[in-house]
Amino acid sequence: MKNILVTGGAGYIGSHCVKRLTDDGYRVTVLDNLDIGHRAAVENASAGKAQFVQADLRDTELVTKALRDNAIEGVIHFAALAQVGESVQYPLRYYDNNTAGSVSLLRAMDAAGVKRIVFSSTCATYGEPASMPITEDMPQIPINPYGWSKLMTERALTDYANASEGFGFAALRYFNVAGSDPNGIIGEDHNPESHIIPVVLNCALGKVPKMKIFGDDYDTPDGTCIRDYIHVNDLVDAHVVVMNALNDGDQRFYNLGTGTGSTVMQIIEAGREVTGHAIPAEMGPRRPGDPPMLYADPSKIKNELGWQAKCTDIKQMVADAWTWFKNNPDGYRDK
Repeated sequence: MKNILVTGGAGYIGSHCVKRLTDDGYRVTVLDNLDIGHRAAVENASAGKAQFVQADLRDTELVTKALRDNAIEGVIHFAALAQVGESVQYPLRYYDNNTAGSVSLLRAMDAAGVKRIVFSSTCATYGEPASMPITEDMPQIPINPYGWSKLMTERALTDYANASEGFGFAALRYFNVAGSDPNGIIGEDHNPESHIIPVVLNCALGKVPKMKIFGDDYDTPDGTCIRDYIHVNDLVDAHVVVMNALNDGDQRFYNLGTGTGSTVMQIIEAGREVTGHAIPAEMGPRRPGDPPMLYADPSKIKNELGWQAKCTDIKQMVADAWTWFKNNPDGYRDK
């Protein structure tokens, strides 16, 4: 399988996947509507080798054409809106973009005869698990529209696979993605930015006055929340491994993480050490709905496919992200 379509390939994770695939000699087509992605990310990631199609997934006819014109054999599907708070405020936007967009993609794949897809799902489908670590067989009860929009897509994939001979898919549920390609030519550029490591680094750059910490009275080593962070390059490596492992009729579900977690304070301290900046922090009350800890049990994918995260050092993840941020303080500058 050499011809791959990457949806959302102009985004943070998608562009890293494009780089990995083009570096490995795959023929890559990127489909992105550029609402939140960056054309420059595609160019930087692929050195101009990727075919770019500006289109919305909900345009089934145009997506079908892109699949046929580029002889696509497999799809890696990242395209989605992913802000939890925004999804609560604008739920229909999330169901329309994430769920309906994915259904449109499946319709296009059906029309073009494409039988393989790796779907970017999320740990948000688990809601607030009763115990840690999180395994794939735990109940999936999302607590926000973002999580539901992804879970509904998992359901659509399952139902379509049951009805479509030879179709194989995998849904990869991942946790907090961090870092960037160490060479610093691509990185994380969201507006607004809500992810903790970019906010820490923007604070080091003077673009954010101080870090706000939501709660220091959790039952964790330093009282702040624990989350599982996975390096973006490890994440895309898992997508490629899974894509190449898919067989007719496969319905695979995997957690992607390191199996350990870092506290909010550990992230801030790593930022201070890596950047050499003070990064002032202000303690505040807990946010409603923030579990004390969330981390994955990634043993299933290790046992079945031999994959595991190579980078488990949060300081290294922050350092790789800092390479991008210090070299590109204004992001891609294409918007």
